[in-house]
Amino acid sequence: MIRTRRHPEATQRTTRLEAFTDGVFAIAATLLVLDLTSYSLGTVTSDAGMWQALSGMGVQMFNFVLSFVLLCLLWMVHVAQFEFIARVDGVMLWLNNGRLLFVVLVPFATALTTEYSEWFAGRLAMPVVFFGAVLFSRLQFAWARRRRAELMPDVTAKEAAVMGADSASAVTLSTLVLLIAPWTGSIAFAIFALDPLLSRLYGRRAERRFPDATAG
Repeated sequence: MIRTRRHPEATQRTTRLEAFTDGVFAIAATLLVLDLTSYSLGTVTSDAGMWQALSGMGVQMFNFVLSFVLLCLLWMVHVAQFEFIARVDGVMLWLNNGRLLFVVLVPFATALTTEYSEWFAGRLAMPVVFFGAVLFSRLQFAWARRRRAELMPDVTAKEAAVMGADSASAVTLSTLVLLIAPWTGSIAFAIFALDPLLSRLYGRRAERRFPDATAG
């Protein structure tokens, strides 16, 4: 059978992109634990010694939990976005690949931050990687909004603008983390506690741009 060539501007369903993305997130989250399993507790001869050895893993555990939570947040953003994105094109695929490039670097960045937190580059490893993933997520949704008629046919312009508030908030906060982390280390990520408030503010600003609720 002769297969016809698809038009270069053609779009495709999101099923395979979502499956591939979910798999990459799952693998990255699983690999985080390797930093814990490679840590040596040393010689343990009593329960007290075991508890003391485990308490020495405080930094490793903190960075593990932090990176796992950040990966979960990135995945939740991905899930939320693709509840409304019905189709993807070549640009969307590559922007998603860019996001996943930074996602797979999260375990490596976590290990760097844990082992070399006394150095400037070590403290920046996690913030840089997370910022890259957030930025590509923002660019991906911005492209979907630009081609809304083809990629999000059931979403109005106002709804798309409001949905973009979450990624706009994430980019703002991850930028602040980049600026603060060299002096505070991983604790800079605590600023993401402001995300719900900032997302609401961005969402309301987007709504004001479309006073007519039926704007398309």
